[in-house]
Amino acid sequence: MADIQPFHVMALLQRARVLEAQGRHIVHMEIGEPDFPSPEAVVRAGIAALEAGKTHYTPALGLPELRRAIASSYPPEAYPEPDHVVVTPGASGALQLIMAVLLNPGDEVLIADPAYPCNRHFIRLFEGEAKAVPVDASTGYQLNTDLIRQHWTPKTMAVMVASPSNPTGTVVPADDLKEMIATVTGLGGVLIVDEIYHGIIYDTELISVLAFSKDVFVINSFSKYYGMTGWRVGWLVSPPAYVGAIDRLAQNIFLATSTPAQYAALAAFGPGVEAELQDRVGIFRQRRDYLLSALIELGFKILVIPQGAFYIYADCSDLTDDSFQFATILLEQAGVAITPGLDFGAHQASQHVRFSYTTSIDELKVGVERVRLFLKRPGLS
Repeated sequence: MADIQPFHVMALLQRARVLEAQGRHIVHMEIGEPDFPSPEAVVRAGIAALEAGKTHYTPALGLPELRRAIASSYPPEAYPEPDHVVVTPGASGALQLIMAVLLNPGDEVLIADPAYPCNRHFIRLFEGEAKAVPVDASTGYQLNTDLIRQHWTPKTMAVMVASPSNPTGTVVPADDLKEMIATVTGLGGVLIVDEIYHGIIYDTELISVLAFSKDVFVINSFSKYYGMTGWRVGWLVSPPAYVGAIDRLAQNIFLATSTPAQYAALAAFGPGVEAELQDRVGIFRQRRDYLLSALIELGFKILVIPQGAFYIYADCSDLTDDSFQFATILLEQAGVAITPGLDFGAHQASQHVRFSYTTSIDELKVGVERVRLFLKRPGLS
């Protein structure tokens, strides 16, 4: 437990709630949760499931009809067999199953630094070792084949990438994914690809890694694109050889994902929902474009334009030499909550912060103006 660190941003969020209880207005740009409610059809389906008494266990791998619907949501070239789709309690449940089925004590998993912090904690939970590989703008804040070969050791079991990434919003190009598959397979390892921000994509085409190989683990979720964070429904697509073991693990670890939530998730593929979700992506894009130019004008350096998700990973080194202190003071004095780079790793953490544009553009404008006035104050570094 000494190795399992809390989110530093949660301490900031807790403090923000205290300030709000005191009557302060806080602009929230720290938490990666869409501000949109779940689609109405999803909510109605969840209520209907409860009213129909659909509250008993499902098979451990999930409702068969939901597994088929998830498989059918992929384009033909990436279509997975429904039998290889596993419904999980959020993407975190998928991570738990994958690390449990893959890792023996001491096995290494290569991950990017910066990256989503829970990845390294799930690795540690199953006695593995997260080997953080420093990445920067030169590789789009992503791992690539050269970095994988450079950091691979006899203990390395797997490589994990996220496309689009949290905290950077960058994607792994298709050719790089193909090279990674060949490299990791050739080295005797397994590739894990986090695709939970698929669907929230700007200015580029993005296809699942499943279009290039079915011998990879893929993680996805109804939380981000589908706006269902609190329902806690995710999924993984497993290589065929691991499905039986994952079934046994799921039976023992959590038995099944919430039944009403699975029926609600099934409605996310129903008529009219996709158009609503695409409208939301358009709104996210407008927010990104506004915040991107505003932050640059304020003196933040954005070295790679995010191509997906709803984050901007900003270099604040021209404004401060301590991003955690910067975020703390910004909250206290300006009422703006952002995430310090420390939450995502160690590499250049003190010179980066993450802005999340999961609030309205009007709120973003208030936040930007507050930051502008804050930066005029002396002695910030």
